[in-house]
Amino acid sequence: MILYIAEKPSLGRAIADGLPKPHKKGDGFIEDAQGNCVSWCVGHLLEQAEPDVYNPEFKSWKFEHLPIVPEKWQLKPKAATRSQLTVLKKLVKQADTLVNAGDPDREGQLLVDEVIAYLGVTGDKLQQTQRLLISDLNPQAVKRALSQLRSNREFVPLSTSALARSRADWLYGMNMTRAYTIQGKKVGYQGVLSVGRVQTPLLGLIVRRDEEIANFQSKPFYEVLAHLVTDKDQAFTAKWQPSEACLPYMDEEGRVLAKGLAQNVVRRITDKPAKVTQLSTKDKQQNPPLPYSLSALQIDAAKRFGMSAKDVLDTCQSLYERHKLITYPRSDSRYLPTEQHALASGVLAAIMGGAPELVAHAEAPNPRLKSKAWDDKKVDAHHAIIPTEKQPNLAGLSQRERQLYLHIARQYLAQFYPAYCYSETAVEVTIEGGLFKTKAKQDKSLGWKQLFAREENERKDASSAASFAQGDKEAEEGEYVGQLPPLTLGQVLHCHQGELVEKQTQPPKAFTDATLLSAMTGINRYVTDPEIRKILKETDGLGTEATRAGIIELLFKRGFIQRQGKSIVATEVGKGLINSLPLSATTPDMTALWEASLNGICHKEISYQGFMQPLLGTLNNLIENAGAQLPSALNGLKGQGFKRAATKKSGYRKAGARGAAGGKKAGTGAKKGNASNSAAASSTSTTAKPTAPRRRTSKVPAQA
Repeated sequence: MILYIAEKPSLGRAIADGLPKPHKKGDGFIEDAQGNCVSWCVGHLLEQAEPDVYNPEFKSWKFEHLPIVPEKWQLKPKAATRSQLTVLKKLVKQADTLVNAGDPDREGQLLVDEVIAYLGVTGDKLQQTQRLLISDLNPQAVKRALSQLRSNREFVPLSTSALARSRADWLYGMNMTRAYTIQGKKVGYQGVLSVGRVQTPLLGLIVRRDEEIANFQSKPFYEVLAHLVTDKDQAFTAKWQPSEACLPYMDEEGRVLAKGLAQNVVRRITDKPAKVTQLSTKDKQQNPPLPYSLSALQIDAAKRFGMSAKDVLDTCQSLYERHKLITYPRSDSRYLPTEQHALASGVLAAIMGGAPELVAHAEAPNPRLKSKAWDDKKVDAHHAIIPTEKQPNLAGLSQRERQLYLHIARQYLAQFYPAYCYSETAVEVTIEGGLFKTKAKQDKSLGWKQLFAREENERKDASSAASFAQGDKEAEEGEYVGQLPPLTLGQVLHCHQGELVEKQTQPPKAFTDATLLSAMTGINRYVTDPEIRKILKETDGLGTEATRAGIIELLFKRGFIQRQGKSIVATEVGKGLINSLPLSATTPDMTALWEASLNGICHKEISYQGFMQPLLGTLNNLIENAGAQLPSALNGLKGQGFKRAATKKSGYRKAGARGAAGGKKAGTGAKKGNASNSAAASSTSTTAKPTAPRRRTSKVPAQA
């Protein structure tokens, strides 16, 4: 008997639909006509044991217990889903072959692996376990996936990486949360001070932005425009480019701060001859915007529709699981496997059949075209979010479902249109020794941009949304003038008027849903160390596609951030926490180093132990620092409803460990010696002896 273990019931039912009929439904499983079974987890069926399982003394939060580091990691069944684990235990014992059908990412890999290992699967049965990767729940796509099973052993590094991150987040979140909560009480703060590897640097980003805004002092700066005319009275405008001699009067962003200097330029150029000293016209093209990853979609939907990251994720899950209209949504990829191009005709037919308005003002898409989105080298466990071959019934969707489906579908359609072509003319004009520049572009062929046309009453909104989707930064910044008259190199012009434009420096804007997500995906922009910046640029950023929405919601729930209109700002408690923590805990640098190591595990470049050993040393130092000083920034602040959670058995986990990375996946354990070389790395005995209270130990857990 083959047993397929899915991550959740909806995926299990989709797999069963692709197996021979008739089916027989059992309690927690479905049996096909050949006697094979599909069963499922309900998210994580197992969770990290509480510290007091290791030692009853750990039930009380005492600083002398820290850091708590399990000698042998233990998992325990979740009470709410224990019955499903019992179902799987029976089926796993009966099965000849197991198939891991977790979601196509490293956390989905681990979620099923940990159950397989926890249930004691070893030997040939473990070695012969297979992997099913599904990103489209429609029957035709599921059948294709069922015919392309791979060995689960190929994904051991993926599982081990998820295991290492899970344990590390548990260690860091639980110990740091306890340490600062205990210290907070000493200054009168009675709530739980949740600290996590990802949530805290994100909070730090918001706090520092708020402080920058509060401390900002606006200053005037000056620009000079030259209003030029040709001998045929054709007018255009060029902007002054200050020379190096002006540097003492400029800020670091190249803005002139001395009004007298700008006024002098205006006087010098008014009613003076000018000459075209540089002139170039180049034909350029812009390829279609890539299909969406989850973060890219969340950012775009926040700008276009005002949707939060969680709203987008929840809506996408509905489109994926309930309606089966899009592929797996928790994707960090914007690329597609080459073989998927063969399905393009079917997908395009489904889109145009159910949403013809997307191509109403455009030429028909060409399914033979292949954009840069199809690139096997850039596709890992999952690909970009795209529509499925199922024709949508837009009338049967909610407003948000309809908005997101159309957004995803249009981005996919764009892959089947030629590049947008235009000519760009750059002009440099010299007036009285001063340099002035302007630039213009002219459309030659709209290509994929045809798809971003809107009805007249939506045109303004569509323009900004299309501009964002297209990455047309120059257009957003107003770098282009409307048009230029015919010009020739060396042509003499007349500057009939110099104009002084006074502007004020603006403070950075408070974060919104869109800009906060953008900051998380491009967190390298907020790091000064070039090596750390490089690492972050090459990794997922802060958090992952699957966790970012949860991390942001977590900070709201814990009272660390709040909304002011569309802005997201820190509360007094959030500010107090950040100003009480060491800088290393509030910046993304540590996350960058972790992610580099975790990626190294995925690619077999680093071992589990090689990741954990330095981490434990860092944790020891952080706990010592926490004990050496009181969090005075929290003086006078009251808890935000977490006092009760602190007294619960699971309070530390809810407030700290599970939320350390803000993900849906909880921590896991592993069998001795298998963490770096076996898919069984995700399980461990639950009968380990309690560890004694310990302090400042940097020993790596014996049972990895």
